[in-house]
Amino acid sequence: MNNDNPGHGAVWNLRGDSYAHVTGDDKAGASLRQAFDDFLATRDLGRVREIVVGWWGPGWEGNTSELPIRLLSEVADRLTNVRSIMIGDIEPEESEISWIEHGDLTPLLEAFPRLETLHVRGGSGLRLRPVRHEALRTLWFESGGLPAGVVRAVAESDLPALERLEMWLGVSEYSGDATVADLAEILSGERLPALRHLGLQDSEIQDEIAAAVASAPVVARLESLALSMGTLTDEGAEALLSGQPLTHLKRLDLHHHFLTDAMVERVEAAFAGTGVEVDLSEQEEEDDDWRYVAVSE
Repeated sequence: MNNDNPGHGAVWNLRGDSYAHVTGDDKAGASLRQAFDDFLATRDLGRVREIVVGWWGPGWEGNTSELPIRLLSEVADRLTNVRSIMIGDIEPEESEISWIEHGDLTPLLEAFPRLETLHVRGGSGLRLRPVRHEALRTLWFESGGLPAGVVRAVAESDLPALERLEMWLGVSEYSGDATVADLAEILSGERLPALRHLGLQDSEIQDEIAAAVASAPVVARLESLALSMGTLTDEGAEALLSGQPLTHLKRLDLHHHFLTDAMVERVEAAFAGTGVEVDLSEQEEEDDDWRYVAVSE
């Protein structure tokens, strides 16, 4: 499937047929391969600016994102104008986010040195090696569980142009095993000189992350900060209020939290009149000391 925009080039929607029943050893990948071959045969790859990769088959049959990553990497020299890639545009009806199976993401970054935006949905099986990428400006991981190895690889990568980094860290049940220590080099900001937005979200250790962010050097250069979607409580909010000033931010996103009414009022008062847009929506209530992240399965 393809959407042409004469002013900005084409968007290539590459996806298999999630309802196809294909016989043979490679049941699910066959329709994606066919869609890939059809596009190569009928379209001008030089006009493609954006690639959106959808269904590549059910994970329980061994299908991973390594198939589309390999196919795209092999023709990267013909996709010279691609600036944005989304891997995992898969609806819940096809697969829940934590059931989307991935592989090694590194070849994609190596094959597309002019890529500016990379958006990945799903974290199961996801791997990444540290890279240096001169052009990447936005890196976004949506997941119910982002493996610690991926977080460390991002932290150890040199991304001098990166302006927006967003990671939904998720829960340990779905491979979201990153710790605050894994975030250390991100929070130092040394390899991210252009960073203006940081999202460390959807975490079951959101209080610990908030405490680390409260003294993190990278915060001083940010325009927006997101610590939303996780299990943030009064403890984490207290750390933010007691840490370095955040009034230089344009936006502080804390939505989906477990703050008490009193702490919500304190946070609102702390930023009143500063011009900072603070999102404190989706105030959740604990259930017998149990708290939940916004996105897990």
